[in-house]
Amino acid sequence: MISFRWAGLALAFLGASAATAASGHTVTYDRYSLVIDGKPTYLWSGSFHYWRLPSPDLWLDVLQKMKAAGFNGVEIYFDWGYHSPKRGVYDFSGIRDVDRLLDMARDVGIYVIARPGPYINAETDAGGFPGWLVTTAGKPRSDSPEYTAAYREWMTQINRIIARHQVTDGRGTVLLYQVENELYDESEDTRRYMQALEDKARADGISVPLTGNHNGNFVSGLGATDIPGQDSYPLDFDCSRPERWNAIYDFSAERRELTHAPLFFPEYQGGAFDVWGGPGYEACRKLTGPAFERVFYESMMAAGSTMQNFYMTYGGINWGWLSSPGVYTSYDYGAAIAASRRLTSKYDQQKLIGYMIHAVPSLARTDAVGASVPDNRRLRVTARVNPDDGTRFYFLRHAEPQDTSNDATHLKIALGSAGETTVPQQPGTAIHVDGRDAKLLLANFRFGKQQLAYSTSELLTQLRQGPNDLALFYGRHGEDGETVLRYSAEPSVRVLAGNVATHWDAAAHSLRLNYRHDGLARVSIEQGGASLLLLIGDSDTAIRFWQMDTADGPVLVRGPYLVRNAVRVGDKVALTGDTEQAGELEVFGPPDTRGVTWNGVPVDAAATPSASLLAHVDGPVPVTLPRLDRWRVHGGAPEIVPAFDDSHWLATDRTSSPNPHWDHRLPILDSDAYGFHHGNVWYRGHFRATGKETGIRLAANTGVHLGNHGIFTAWLNGHFLGNNPSGAQEFAIDPSWLKKGEDNVVSALVDNHGHLQEERNGAFRERRGLISATLAGAPTDIRWKIQGNAGGENLPDPVRGPFNAGGLFGERMGWQLPGFDDGRWKAATLPHATEAPGVDWYRTTFRLDLPEGQDVPIALRIHDAAPHHYRAVVFVNGWQIGRYISDVGPQTDFELPSGLLHRHGDNTIAIAAWSTAQDGGLGEVSLVMQGNYRTSLRQRTVEAPDYEALMRATKTTAHP
Repeated sequence: MISFRWAGLALAFLGASAATAASGHTVTYDRYSLVIDGKPTYLWSGSFHYWRLPSPDLWLDVLQKMKAAGFNGVEIYFDWGYHSPKRGVYDFSGIRDVDRLLDMARDVGIYVIARPGPYINAETDAGGFPGWLVTTAGKPRSDSPEYTAAYREWMTQINRIIARHQVTDGRGTVLLYQVENELYDESEDTRRYMQALEDKARADGISVPLTGNHNGNFVSGLGATDIPGQDSYPLDFDCSRPERWNAIYDFSAERRELTHAPLFFPEYQGGAFDVWGGPGYEACRKLTGPAFERVFYESMMAAGSTMQNFYMTYGGINWGWLSSPGVYTSYDYGAAIAASRRLTSKYDQQKLIGYMIHAVPSLARTDAVGASVPDNRRLRVTARVNPDDGTRFYFLRHAEPQDTSNDATHLKIALGSAGETTVPQQPGTAIHVDGRDAKLLLANFRFGKQQLAYSTSELLTQLRQGPNDLALFYGRHGEDGETVLRYSAEPSVRVLAGNVATHWDAAAHSLRLNYRHDGLARVSIEQGGASLLLLIGDSDTAIRFWQMDTADGPVLVRGPYLVRNAVRVGDKVALTGDTEQAGELEVFGPPDTRGVTWNGVPVDAAATPSASLLAHVDGPVPVTLPRLDRWRVHGGAPEIVPAFDDSHWLATDRTSSPNPHWDHRLPILDSDAYGFHHGNVWYRGHFRATGKETGIRLAANTGVHLGNHGIFTAWLNGHFLGNNPSGAQEFAIDPSWLKKGEDNVVSALVDNHGHLQEERNGAFRERRGLISATLAGAPTDIRWKIQGNAGGENLPDPVRGPFNAGGLFGERMGWQLPGFDDGRWKAATLPHATEAPGVDWYRTTFRLDLPEGQDVPIALRIHDAAPHHYRAVVFVNGWQIGRYISDVGPQTDFELPSGLLHRHGDNTIAIAAWSTAQDGGLGEVSLVMQGNYRTSLRQRTVEAPDYEALMRATKTTAHP
């Protein structure tokens, strides 16, 4: 067994063990599982990106929802680029306060798998590398001196935060630390790089086990991690065919070969990213829905995995310019928790499995054993047994669930110790397995004072409350089930609700219960002073149960949309949570429980024959959102006009670049070279015309990946030349547009869809913006100037950070901010069409007065009756929350995190609509409600600079 501990401020990492402070916890592991404080632990975890949810109060919402679903772990990437707008500058305040995030995880009681990179991938800009790294030399993800000096800055900053939140010194819940991300190259320089990262982590105080997701690499030798891991996406990322399944890969061989550590999946498919022009995230959610979760997740259990993390559990939004090319604003991912924070049917299924894992700790330590051959050969039965207590697990599924022709099948199977107990074939008791379904059945399982011989129903949970036991089993609606318990003498049985037949077999000392899964049956069983309340429900009933652990023991709650927390206060249970409608609240607590409070308010609760308390709780009051029918519009591209003053713009006068993508041609035009790493960028080129110029050839790179949806548009002396996606285009020049012997101006607006992710080939350094420009017909030189976001790397608005800002004129003037006075703008009605290529800004305000104690997720919707050639950048209260491309899609609804809204007051929407051809404008814009819940969640507005302060800061960092 490998052991990791923390001793004060000095780490003694000697081989496999270290000393520990008295207040710390031990984190060890063996070939079976993690062992925390001596207890084998099954890690059931989900991924969450705090940087894709710019509202710290909502971090708590997601963490509480994950914990409520039975997750005991959360996996968190830390995005280097999100925290560092400029070399040597690091921000961990406000929406970047990861100390606060890790404190929340501690308070919620959920372990953290920390993934600090330095490279993270994650479909984010440059894979998490900061924009300023583009302009440095040195091979990325290697031991090159230039790259090493850069990443050590980041690791020093983030490691010191992670270190003070580790389980091993009792100050937090950081359980594991991942070294790098998805490195599949074991060359010598890569091994040295991995080892340097590990040495740096240890020197910075990281004492928990080091993990990797390098798919069989770095298992031994230089750079090896303590617990290696496998990433697995069995259905890939094609959401356009959500009915398609691939075959299940059996990881049993990997389990057998890995003799020193558990079988760990740092990323197992929890959904899929979608791309510009894709089918939308509901298709991804269908592809990886509850049936997929049952079949594939339980198959990994059957292979012996005891460490599973699902990517993603909550995806969030690529607000600002966070995304890499290819993916759009939403990063919903088809995850269990939608981008709106709505709980989905995938969440329900993960909860069913998560609760079982918590209820049966024996699952953390099992060996494969032979299973009885089912009578139906289309089915696959895998058995595992805990070598210490004999608990047996049977995993049932179709042998080829990817075959959609598989119909439901039935089987006879032997369950129990050594497989000697055959399920009696009472009418309807044959086990039923649909073609795309799976079941995990238990046998020979002891809990509390009970002994389960077997059940053809699945266990949701079991708990002991004082002297009493409670167990909840479930099955698909309408299916028959059978549960057999063993007792030394015939017990007293009372059916409190439902239709349950019982039979006592004196010879076998077994009590058999037969039933149909329909609603909720309740059975009281007493024998020899031992009491069991057996609850038997269908799946829809089971998902409305919530288990909460308190200092005085576990509490089981039925009814509400969500239970967040439970605390025993005297003889009462204080519950917090959410309701989406009025309904029942039933509480199964310790025997001395006499009352219930819900979100701080006592509720009338009556005792039931099931020894529970039954109450009624209110739902939310209705909410009506305001109409957005009063708009103002103003032209937003004065850069097109030849007389525009660009004297304070940066001249493209760089004569060298460390970027290996530079082709050594001058002038250097790419935007990163001048500190403009994100958002749209303007160029203005001046030349003295000879009159012989016949065309201009412009080449630009907007970020091409998974479809070519970037674009640039160009004008000559105010005349529209045309548009083009990434690449080169020669635009014809009408001779009448030229001013012979005078200054002529080419204006070009260039999109930046983000930097590519890094696969160790320097791709993240691929240049953005204009790359080259040549006049045809005459060898005339062009002198270029460039302007991106105000301040470049010197952010005037550090609160919203580097990804919020782009280079449109209105952004540089603060037109997106609530304090801007648009009183002189023209009134407009949406939809609004224009035949003039360029940029127009639209603004409106709306007032919210949301009821206290309610969570009302809101989205902004853009609707075009037919596609038009424009793309919009959407701001709410100064936050860039979405990018919309009318003729590409698929996203039309943009989540507005509640922390960015004034729940009681005025809010400002500003939309920059860039018409890339003669049929632009802006479609209908409305607010849509994505849910309405009465809640205990506190939601505060994220503080941002006021308009005057921000504009003063803008004037000191850059000129328009």
